[in-house]
Amino acid sequence: MNDREDPEKKQTNAAFTTTHWSVVLSAGEAESSAGQRALAWLCETYWYPLYVYVRRQGYGPDDAQDLTQEFFCRLLEKNYLRSIDRQKGKFRSFLLAAMEHFLAKHWRDSHRLKRGGGHLILSLDERGAEECYQMEPFAGLTAEHLYERRWALTLIEQALRRLRQEFAAADRSALLEALQPFLSADRADLTYAQVGSRLDMSEGAVKVAVHRLRARYGELVREEIGKTVASPEEVDQELRYLIEVIGRGGREI
Repeated sequence: MNDREDPEKKQTNAAFTTTHWSVVLSAGEAESSAGQRALAWLCETYWYPLYVYVRRQGYGPDDAQDLTQEFFCRLLEKNYLRSIDRQKGKFRSFLLAAMEHFLAKHWRDSHRLKRGGGHLILSLDERGAEECYQMEPFAGLTAEHLYERRWALTLIEQALRRLRQEFAAADRSALLEALQPFLSADRADLTYAQVGSRLDMSEGAVKVAVHRLRARYGELVREEIGKTVASPEEVDQELRYLIEVIGRGGREI
């Protein structure tokens, strides 16, 4: 066997290094426009999962909103993102450990950001967050499990949003709407022939379209996962874990 590295694999790994974990490192450079965009992405992805975690720890809605907001402010002000070693675990695990430490310190010094103070990172839908929280499947799930489940569902929602944007840009939103029920699994109550009749497509054409849709959706999910892991191999690990944690809540992807 030739021990030399496969050029195609080398090229893939190089592309991964420059386009994935770098979003976390960029967020540590908040003074730059790229850093601000990266920070906004991280806040959008992780604010609600962390809010769910804080609420499950026993804090009320207002306190949970304040604490989650302050946590991200501290993350920015102290430049913690600059010191992250990407070889030491997943970013979602780093954030959870950081939040646990933050809450413990809050209990010790009883000092936190007052409502309306500090640096606003996001325009938060506080009412919407609590309404969503009330619909979470609490039975048998710890605060950590709820955090990880919301992390997984948020990544999926981001992938779906990008998919919708792509189809809208191609003026094919109606096609996506018709095919989306087939994304997770074959629907027993819906056939390719039925969808084809509605779209004036053959059954075979619908099958091909569904195959392509699933492939693109899978690529987008992997890209979202890949933004906060250190290697291509970890994407597969995180994808398996994502499916596992969503399964705990009884929801298919």
